[in-house]
Amino acid sequence: MRADDRPGGRRSVLGVEFDFIDDEAALASIRRWLREGTPRYVTHTNPYSVGLCHRDADMRRATSLAGLTLPDGVGIIWAANQLGHPHRGRVAGPSFMLKVCDRGREHGYRHFFYGGGEGVADRLAERLCQRFPGLSVAGTYCPPFRPLTRQEDDEIVATINQARPDVLWVGLGAPKQEKWMLEHVGRIDRAVMVGVGAAFDFHSGNVRWAPPLVRRLGLEWAYRLTQEPKRLAGRNIYNIIFAAKVMSERLRTRRHQAAPVSAKPAARPSAPPTPA
Repeated sequence: MRADDRPGGRRSVLGVEFDFIDDEAALASIRRWLREGTPRYVTHTNPYSVGLCHRDADMRRATSLAGLTLPDGVGIIWAANQLGHPHRGRVAGPSFMLKVCDRGREHGYRHFFYGGGEGVADRLAERLCQRFPGLSVAGTYCPPFRPLTRQEDDEIVATINQARPDVLWVGLGAPKQEKWMLEHVGRIDRAVMVGVGAAFDFHSGNVRWAPPLVRRLGLEWAYRLTQEPKRLAGRNIYNIIFAAKVMSERLRTRRHQAAPVSAKPAARPSAPPTPA
């Protein structure tokens, strides 16, 4: 995506570029892309995803080429504060999904849900339709937990394109969903792809979403850890590493800013001309 297409300048957190905008600006970008028929995808990126970008070149490339890389997680907003980046708060994937489904009804947007375990996408679509009457569901698909063959992938791409969705929600988890969106941008006709990961489990009722107060206090990570301790323990250990790296970058930046600028040596006066 060209820099002049973005609603705001990008800012780096440990080498990963973020769009520190709010959900309204992100929704406006999606509306513009759909009007223009421009293939784009959106990532919701948290500290764990930043760590994946450092270890996985394909994940880093997929994140850097996203139409928007949104700050998903209180850790990214904390990092922005430490590094002096202006921001508008976090744009969490599960909350953004609800907003797009709600506000998209006035535009007649059609939604396709790709991801989740067996039956999750169907339950997700059913519950969202109950929550947002008039929501248009173009289709659902839960892929198997194994790499698809080329033929299988071609078939699902054809199925999605025949359904003609405006928004394709991808819930495969990081880094799989980011790589999948990069591989399929341009193959999926017109639809904007949005990676939302855990939103599939939360809004389908498969996993309990943290209460609103817990989310507002920035403690959703702790609530989720109590729900899925084995799966999320490693991610939360990385949060400590992430915080240490952010503080190290902050110190380097401050030292660089405080370093005195070396003055250029004064030019020597030119020697007087030698008399003839």
